[in-house]
Amino acid sequence: MRRRSLLPAVLAALAMVLAAVGISLSGFSATAWSAPNAATGGCGKAPTLASGTHTITSSGQNRSYILRVPANYDQNHPYRLVFGFHWVGGTANDVDSGGTDGYNWSYYGLRRLADSDGNGTVFVAPQGISNGWANSNGQDVTFVDDMLRQLEGGLCVDTGQVFSSGFSYGGSMTYALACARPTVFRAVAVYSGANLSGCSGGTQPVAYIGLHGIRDNVLPISSGRALRDTFVRNNGCTPQNPPEPANGSLTHIVTAYSGCKAGYPVVWAAFDGAGHDPGPIDGSTGDGWHTWTSGVVWNFFSQFSSSTPPTTPPTTPPTTPPTTPPPSGSQQIVGQQSGRCLDIGNSSTTNGTQAELWDCNGGTNQRWAYSASKQLVVYGNKCLDASGQGTANGTAAVIWDCNGQPNQQWNLNANGTITGVQSGLCLDAAGTGTANGTKIQLWACTGGANQQWSERN
Repeated sequence: MRRRSLLPAVLAALAMVLAAVGISLSGFSATAWSAPNAATGGCGKAPTLASGTHTITSSGQNRSYILRVPANYDQNHPYRLVFGFHWVGGTANDVDSGGTDGYNWSYYGLRRLADSDGNGTVFVAPQGISNGWANSNGQDVTFVDDMLRQLEGGLCVDTGQVFSSGFSYGGSMTYALACARPTVFRAVAVYSGANLSGCSGGTQPVAYIGLHGIRDNVLPISSGRALRDTFVRNNGCTPQNPPEPANGSLTHIVTAYSGCKAGYPVVWAAFDGAGHDPGPIDGSTGDGWHTWTSGVVWNFFSQFSSSTPPTTPPTTPPTTPPTTPPPSGSQQIVGQQSGRCLDIGNSSTTNGTQAELWDCNGGTNQRWAYSASKQLVVYGNKCLDASGQGTANGTAAVIWDCNGQPNQQWNLNANGTITGVQSGLCLDAAGTGTANGTKIQLWACTGGANQQWSERN
């Protein structure tokens, strides 16, 4: 084996080559999912990001990630975006480079497959703190939020085509993102993961594929089954005990669950032979570039597509108030630090759209009415909502059909803060940002100006 051990006697390092064998997962249909189909602010302009290592400040720390932009990048084409998270003791460079096997195993073998499909994909390999993904106080989820904001501003990204993959601790981080950011990630692939990075929220559907070895001696397969079952439940799939290969069979079995909500499939791939590894090979106790896992995961991701992606820059919020009158008693909510308004981007009415900062313009997407039941109502029927009923730092503030639940109730405080009734956390401009498009989230109250708001008629 041409493989170096990055965590001796615990985890096998990633140094395999691409899986040339693709498994067809017939019957997966994602066409019924209502993709956001939104190009980002980076569309229609020269890119401000290029392939290579980038640094960003997140939660007061300097963080880094490696970016891979398609060689034939087209500024008018919204690209699929895939995150690849490293294992404990691993690095972003291990994922991006493919280790000793290079390009063919880059991003768990997905990069070469993406390059061959003709549609182009942007890949990102984030670097974990101390080479892990503890996600303390939600800081790694916030790191992903901050990366996305930078990527979507500097490149043309299709927001309906954002994916995450990761092995071991990286799989655990991918699971945490599926829980905490279900309206951001279209689908996730968890290789041999466990609940190590938390699961803030974890109640909304996300297309999910889990892969795990029955003889995993680091993270038992029961831990992977538990992650899978979260999304079997969330996605409305018919519960079952999918078949798994026998010990000693050196084979794998891929099962697509039935009964799942349209566009939210769940797939389980169990294997025997390689133990704790993202690249098992049938008929062997080893691993290598002939693994079947890359093809299975790529088929799972590439089934999803936004219908008729836009090829021109997205429309910015209107500069003059629309003709539709705002709801009676509604006001603008203005950030003290930024001077910008609490805004729903592009006047979207889609459940799960995250609130953001934008220049105040009086549009209905910036007019909020505070109800007697402590709801902040926009458009007359959508409420500001803590995504997934989250109560952790970094929980996205989104809009959702008003339902009266405590995650949609807010206290308007005399000190200018707006706190969630359920969480007690403050409405916060992420990263103390002041620019247009800065995402709004929940965070522990700090007294900072990015958590103070005022009303304006």
